[in-house]
Amino acid sequence: MDVLGRYGAELMQLHHDWDRSRFISPGPTTPVMYSNYLRNQLGKPDVIVLVAEVDGVTAGYVYASLEGPDYMALRGPAGVIYDIFVAEAHRRKGVGTALLNPVVEGLARLGASQVVLSTAHRNDAGQRLFASMGFEPTMVEMTLQLF
Repeated sequence: MDVLGRYGAELMQLHHDWDRSRFISPGPTTPVMYSNYLRNQLGKPDVIVLVAEVDGVTAGYVYASLEGPDYMALRGPAGVIYDIFVAEAHRRKGVGTALLNPVVEGLARLGASQVVLSTAHRNDAGQRLFASMGFEPTMVEMTLQLF
């Protein structure tokens, strides 16, 4: 869980680096807070947290759950992938696919008829991966900075 906490903070930092005005930056307590958050999610019947290991090293993780209707998002019940992260040393080696396939299958077993996720506009590699797995763009978030 400590590694996943660090990876969650790295994921936040990646987003912040892509767009400092839109995404918050991790703080010194982020790894501990995130690992505690994920620990509290484990064991919930509609939550999936998977870890990829390569040669005994944690190479990445994915966190998802089954959600009911979300009227603000204009969608019915769905599997939602909140986070997927692959450590830099393991990127472009199939780890992302190895995480996505079982999480999608797991969400389907939980009853999801669709799976949704959000990705940063500048996350070209992630978008290519998601498209290769059959994900299609359905929403575009737009931001207006007021100050």
